[in-house]
Amino acid sequence: MIETAQAFGVDIGGSGIKAAPVDLVKGDFAEPRLKILTPEVSTPDAVAKIVKQQLDHFEVPESAPVGIAFPAPIKPGQKLDFMANLDQSWIGVDVTEVFSEACGRPVVVVNDADAAGLAEVQYGAAKGQEGLVIATTLGTGIGTALIYNGQLIPNTELGHIILSAKHLDAEKYASSAVRENEDLGYKKWAKRLTKYYGLMEKYFNPDLFTVGGGVSRVSEKFLPYVDIKTPIVPAKLRNQAGIVGAAYYASTKQQ
Repeated sequence: MIETAQAFGVDIGGSGIKAAPVDLVKGDFAEPRLKILTPEVSTPDAVAKIVKQQLDHFEVPESAPVGIAFPAPIKPGQKLDFMANLDQSWIGVDVTEVFSEACGRPVVVVNDADAAGLAEVQYGAAKGQEGLVIATTLGTGIGTALIYNGQLIPNTELGHIILSAKHLDAEKYASSAVRENEDLGYKKWAKRLTKYYGLMEKYFNPDLFTVGGGVSRVSEKFLPYVDIKTPIVPAKLRNQAGIVGAAYYASTKQQ
């Protein structure tokens, strides 16, 4: 692993597994990332073998913290009870244990939305922000992370917040995928986002919202029309956020 890297991050998704050494001073990749397609049958053994392959590819030293962003709520020492984007054989598995054994070293696992949120607070759009930051990702669903004065409040699932009796699940009403599927214009979509972020504002009184996901590249088309009082800004790290956030999180957990 290149000398400018202090940690290693992996971002596991339903379609691809991305990894890179991370420069924790800059909050950026120290070397270009390696992406390997997620196996069609994404069992714990199959996914863990790819993570080990990535560690070997970059020759990650034993001393380097290794963080893995994973698409499910993660509670250390507890087995997974829900899985949406990978094979259902993950249910009942201790995710940290699976990866640590496969990699032959201790690793740290964190929810993928939480990893992205931490990256934005440490290096991106929310750097230096005091109080409560709610980092959101608009994509197939709505991912969320709560960070208070730099401390993560893990495993929130606020994309499933109840909007109304008609729209039971926020992400089924206001996600980026819904916008595409219903062919909504950006201003019309912004009205839906206003309902979502307005309710979040009412419940949590945050100091800042960040908005990530691929659609954040065109944030000027919809964010100015989200009518709430709380500042709301596009995320900066975008597709790098999961890897960088996982690496940073692992560095804070290393004894």
